[in-house]
Amino acid sequence: MKYRKFRLLPIFVLLSLFHDSVAQKLTENKSFKVIGYYQGKSEDVGKYEYQKLTHIIFCFTDLKGNRISLKDTSDERTLRLLVAQKRKFPQLKVLVSLGGWSGCATCSPIFAIDSNRIVFARSVKDFILQYGLDGFDLDWESPVIGGYKDHPAAPEDKDNFTSLIKALRQALPPPNIVCFDANSFPEYIFSSVDWTKVMPNVDFVNLMTYGLPSDKSGHSGHHTALYSSPFQKESVQSGVKLLDSLKVPLDKIIIGAAFYSFVVVNVDSVNFGLGRPGKTKNSPDYRTTQKKFTAENGYKTYWDTISMAPYLYSFKERTFVTLDNKESCRLKTKFALDHQLGGIMFWRLNGDTDEDGLLNAIYETNENYR
Repeated sequence: MKYRKFRLLPIFVLLSLFHDSVAQKLTENKSFKVIGYYQGKSEDVGKYEYQKLTHIIFCFTDLKGNRISLKDTSDERTLRLLVAQKRKFPQLKVLVSLGGWSGCATCSPIFAIDSNRIVFARSVKDFILQYGLDGFDLDWESPVIGGYKDHPAAPEDKDNFTSLIKALRQALPPPNIVCFDANSFPEYIFSSVDWTKVMPNVDFVNLMTYGLPSDKSGHSGHHTALYSSPFQKESVQSGVKLLDSLKVPLDKIIIGAAFYSFVVVNVDSVNFGLGRPGKTKNSPDYRTTQKKFTAENGYKTYWDTISMAPYLYSFKERTFVTLDNKESCRLKTKFALDHQLGGIMFWRLNGDTDEDGLLNAIYETNENYR
């Protein structure tokens, strides 16, 4: 009996250690956020794999005066259908976002006034209670530096942004989620946000590591590169490093993947179109890219081994396409896991293919990570 107990004890201990290790890893993975944005038709809400998401963010609400508002009854129906998904997928958190690239025309003047910030935060609280939401995402693009067309911006925006976040946190204590969207390039990071004061009052920041400046600078760069290169400084890596240098907690940083591309035309074939003069034409979603920019139509896929980013080029059409694909989404997800970041998000869910798309690549990478 003593001999048998002696032989069994180490096996039991080893099994216990193994199960503890697996449990710890599962716990770590459970906290990893996979966040999708939704901007689309109400009739399409039911066709997505919400079991592969932790959060879905409805886009966009409006700033009407100094209160949050939906644009129309169609958006209200879409939002209610998104919230209804929680009955089938209890892990899912549903948030709404205010703003977007063209949706913050009055943010700077409205949020410059303290009473407006307080009224707005209270209206968000009422809105969340009315629709059964889990939180709020602020997508002000962008304090101090401005953004779309002639939207106003002012130096005071930086402090007003801090005050707005504090008002939202006061109105929406945990477990309500308060988060915001941030650009990843230096001008925004150093000019728009007081990270020391803002981050203690939010659950996480969605770092928009796509639409990077290179796609707008008159040549064909990567709009969502994972790593920096001599050719292109802006990347997921550079954005995370900047925030880390400012003491932003890594587990509050959510990096971004792009379920859309940029098409650049009139690009010569040197380096298969990468880093050459051209003109940005449009930004189709991933679904459209997969159907249109195919080998049958003369497009070939290339891989930048430094930036770890794909791109397409057609010699015949003299057209370059910068995008994320399944491999780059896998690598971004692994990057976030390896660096113990808070997770990965993407713009936008309804840009994906119906089967075996980018979301599935993210999901499987997270599930299989050890």
